[in-house]
Amino acid sequence: MSEIALLITALLFGGMVLYSFGFAAFVFKALPADTAGSLIRQAFPHFYLFVMATATAAAALSFYKDLPSSIILAAIAATTVFARQVLMPSINEATDRSEKSRFKRLHTFSVAITVAHIGGAGFVILRMAS
Repeated sequence: MSEIALLITALLFGGMVLYSFGFAAFVFKALPADTAGSLIRQAFPHFYLFVMATATAAAALSFYKDLPSSIILAAIAATTVFARQVLMPSINEATDRSEKSRFKRLHTFSVAITVAHIGGAGFVILRMAS
């Protein structure tokens, strides 16, 4: 079970890194800003579902073997629910209303959460692997 939890956590880590630093950056370089923004807006709910599902699965699979890792993974899943259900709609609303200052503040918070998730998943990988 712990090996599967490690693999799922690695999938979580890799997926978050690829989406955040690969896909999103590529979309904004390859497409006009309006098109890129629309595409990212459609993709983010799916990204958040991926994070919630993989973090939850890894948390459940590591619960009996490594409780601290399980807690970190569960926290990633829980805070992703907040990011998807509260933060993302607020960011979209700020964009729609051209509230640049509010958008920047909320987007920075969203990025900080994602970076924390990546760091948490990386920490869990190192912990499980040793």
